[in-house]
Amino acid sequence: MTAPTTFPGSPGVRPQPGTPDGEREPGHQSRGAGRRKNPADVAQLEQHPVPLRRIAALFGPHRRPLAIVTAIIVVSSLIGLVTPFLTKHLIDDAIPHQNVRLLLFLVGGMLAITVTTQALGVIQTWLSTKIGQQVMHGLRTDLFSHLQRLPLGFFTRTRGGEVQSRLTNDVNAMQGVVTNSATSVATNITTAVGTAAAMALLSWRLSLLSLLVLPPAIWLTRRVARLRRTIQTRAQRALADMQTQIEESLSISGVLLAKTVGSGPVLSQHFRDTSAELTELELQSQMAGRWRMGTMAIVFSAIPALIYLAAGLPATSGGMTIGTLVAFTALQSALFRPMLGVLNVGAEVVTSMALFSRVFEFLDMPVTIDDPENPIPVDPATAQGDVTLTDVTFRYDGADRDALTHIDLELPAGKQVALVGATGSGKSTLAGLVSRLHDPSGGSVRIDGVDLRDMTLQNVSDLVGVVSQQSYLLHTTIRENLRYARPDATDIQIEQAARAAQVHDLIEALPDGYDTLVGARGHRFSGGEQQRIALARTILRDPAVLVLDEATSALDNATERAVQDALDEVSRGRTTLTIAHRLSTIQGADLIVVLDGGRIAERGTHDELLARGGRYATLWNSQATRHASQMS
Repeated sequence: MTAPTTFPGSPGVRPQPGTPDGEREPGHQSRGAGRRKNPADVAQLEQHPVPLRRIAALFGPHRRPLAIVTAIIVVSSLIGLVTPFLTKHLIDDAIPHQNVRLLLFLVGGMLAITVTTQALGVIQTWLSTKIGQQVMHGLRTDLFSHLQRLPLGFFTRTRGGEVQSRLTNDVNAMQGVVTNSATSVATNITTAVGTAAAMALLSWRLSLLSLLVLPPAIWLTRRVARLRRTIQTRAQRALADMQTQIEESLSISGVLLAKTVGSGPVLSQHFRDTSAELTELELQSQMAGRWRMGTMAIVFSAIPALIYLAAGLPATSGGMTIGTLVAFTALQSALFRPMLGVLNVGAEVVTSMALFSRVFEFLDMPVTIDDPENPIPVDPATAQGDVTLTDVTFRYDGADRDALTHIDLELPAGKQVALVGATGSGKSTLAGLVSRLHDPSGGSVRIDGVDLRDMTLQNVSDLVGVVSQQSYLLHTTIRENLRYARPDATDIQIEQAARAAQVHDLIEALPDGYDTLVGARGHRFSGGEQQRIALARTILRDPAVLVLDEATSALDNATERAVQDALDEVSRGRTTLTIAHRLSTIQGADLIVVLDGGRIAERGTHDELLARGGRYATLWNSQATRHASQMS
């Protein structure tokens, strides 16, 4: 925080930033006097308390620069208090007696104090900002890394906007707390105490008079702050609504929906109404309590008049000199801002602690799937890809029954195994266990005889590649989308993967080839094209085990055949676990497993299961009948 500048009309005095009546520049949220503790902050701290020692530990590596910042705050605040005393001697001694030597000394002292405080302010700003940035950098990166390691269940339960808000908004707000609020509190306390002491030294009678006016000034300021806080809360809600409308309506999916259902005019009117509400609330916020603030300005202006009155009356003047009066007036005008700031320490502390609480709440969430202490490595280059599930049981958190129960299944190296069954039978859950998106509640999942829980997560991801129904492409070039899976891949390797996924010719036909931007969520390409690009990305990693989680279920028949041809080519020689929606795509599988209610109901080849006349045969006949009716 930079050193406060000279207070208007009071030479050399260094109050807190802001005008005497407590007004803020437009666009700045009020953090001035009278700020109340936010009930939401209090509730957050009650739910997830934060020990002070944990926050202090964040600043442990910065003890020396923190000590320097504290020293600068104290020194610059105390130096600033010298100016009124120099002014006193200037008026009482140097000017009346035409003492040029003393005059030059006093004027030089004033200039030296200004230069010194400004220089200290620059150093303080640099140090405090550097400390704040380093602390926030550590918190931000730790939180991002921790979120990456949390289980999928966390992201299904938590809104994406909430995660982003804590990672960006909360951490940025904490940066302001660390960089500005902490130094502001220290400066306010030092300045208030020092100014009050200096006033008492000059005149204890006038000091008592000044303090008598403080209670009504505090009361008026708090009333205005409360009024503005209520309006600003409503404005924040309106702004959040507007941001939601922008995010939902102007995303590629939102625009497509609006154009296809003709909701553009309705959305525009809704946005116009929200914008009008926000405009009105901002106007109310700026005008809130203007008459109260005007009253307080009158009170502040009346204080010097009362001081002059007391200095002029024989009963109260006590032989006060003109220099003492001017110096005292300068000091008292600088006293109220830091004192009101000190009164806000409680609210500042609660707000600051609540921000730390929100971030620590995420950091304290347990990582249920993590690297073992002594991992057993499996070399992806030499891995066979033999997958074995032994007595596997799994239950989701909070569920009242198992999603999978006592599953015994072997996926021989290089073979194709298909999973079929009704919705909710446990197919995707089983696939998630093979790729270690979940850990079994009981039993084990092994690759080449090694339990997945004994491998590092990176090792598992190198061994197991997943292609799901929802292909996710980043808003960047095709080349970078493919390289996302393997950052060190060469252009030749990227092209080979695209050829294997049968998408190279399509990419080469584009004007920019592999440097073509895919657009938001890949909307520049059709579903089948997106799926083949995603498949090429998985191929680039060359996994020994391939999991295909209904990779073609959302495609039309013609596109499905093109993608299926690519999948068949890629699957050759790899251990492949396929979750099939259309049974026609898995007729050639080496083994078909039918799941029902989380258990294996049947297993065998296509012909064996049809001959058995069980659940698989029923599913097959049902799909064949439906296909025939669609063709007729």
